[in-house]
Amino acid sequence: MTMRPHQHQRSTLRKLLFVCAGLTLLPGGLTFAVPMQNDPNGFEGIPWGAGFTETADFKLVDDGPRVKGYELVKGPPALGGAKVDAMRFVTLNGKFVRVTIRYHSPESHKQIVDYFQAKYGPLDRTPGQISKGGVQQFNWRGDDTLITLTYETAMDRGIIFFESRALALKLSEEMMAPEPDLGGATY
Repeated sequence: MTMRPHQHQRSTLRKLLFVCAGLTLLPGGLTFAVPMQNDPNGFEGIPWGAGFTETADFKLVDDGPRVKGYELVKGPPALGGAKVDAMRFVTLNGKFVRVTIRYHSPESHKQIVDYFQAKYGPLDRTPGQISKGGVQQFNWRGDDTLITLTYETAMDRGIIFFESRALALKLSEEMMAPEPDLGGATY
């Protein structure tokens, strides 16, 4: 079976669009982010890669073999004046790599975005920054830190990731790794 010229052009165009769409989803691909003005190299004074264990301030809430999650004993503090619902500190092999923050309400969302713009740099309107609509996403990229904020207006919920750029890929790989084979079972 041979393709007609216009079918070949459409097929080539579809392949090209698919490749371009795929490249925009790759980390470090064609994604765009606001350059970070003041990279914190960690979160609230805790540097990326620092040793992290359960203390009087932090309780262990997720105890995986290599990935562990901690929360503040007193509950999550406000972020830029906005009330947040949860704040989890994540480690990989005992090294601090990420903070995940969950919040809700349009008021909290506005306060947090304003706070981030004041602290890490203003938003721009380049591709990759979705500031209107059902799902809003903003990114600030520093030399050491990546901040990703996503807010779903219909569900009235937001999630923020502060993470180490150097350790984020290792964390993602670890979280996607299959469970160890227990007893010779195959997949």
